[in-house]
Parts: sequence; structure tokens; C-alpha cells
Amino acid sequence: MKKYTISDISDERALSIIKKPLMTEKSTNLNQYNQYSFVVANDSNSFEIKQAIEKVFKVKVIKVNTSITFGKPKTFKGNFGYKKNYKKAIVTLAEGNTIDSSLEIK
Repeated sequence: MKKYTISDISDERALSIIKKPLMTEKSTNLNQYNQYSFVVANDSNSFEIKQAIEKVFKVKVIKVNTSITFGKPKTFKGNFGYKKNYKKAIVTLAEGNTIDSSLEIK
């Protein structure tokens, strides 16, 4: 079995995987357990997310949990539609590592 390293993912792919940090009340409470939430690309898997977080933020990731949140129904000016689906990743970091949530990814 091949052993993967951080250099297996390109910088462009790493930045395209992580779209934005998810700042909700629930995700803010997870920060005390060294867990951080991100909105990620729908076509990414947990291994790619782990590599991208380690490459962009220079931290050690222990575990990645992902879930796809389906868009809610919405009516706008009498037209019925749905909000977009998005993929959410909850990343658990090793002890002593932190991510400054106030920074934006550019």
C-alpha cells in the first residue's frame, strides 16, 4: 500500500478544496475540543481534505468527518426552488495545534 505525503496534493487543488470556514454557534462550541468546521468542495474526499488543511494551515490533522447538507426548499417572489447543496467537513486537530478562525482564505 502506498504511503501518501503532504506533497501529493498541489497548492491550487488544496485551495480549491477549502471554500470557507463555517462559523455557526455549534461549530464555535466545537473549537474547545480542537475541532474546526469548513465548507469544502463537493468532489473532495476525507483524505484530500486532510492534506489540504495540513498544507494550507500548517497543522497536524487527526480525523476528518464529512457530511453533505442538502439544500432546503425556498420560495422567492413566488418561484419555488432549492438552495444549493454543500459539503461540510469537521476537522479534529492534534493537541497543541490551532487555526485562527478570523483569517480568510484568499
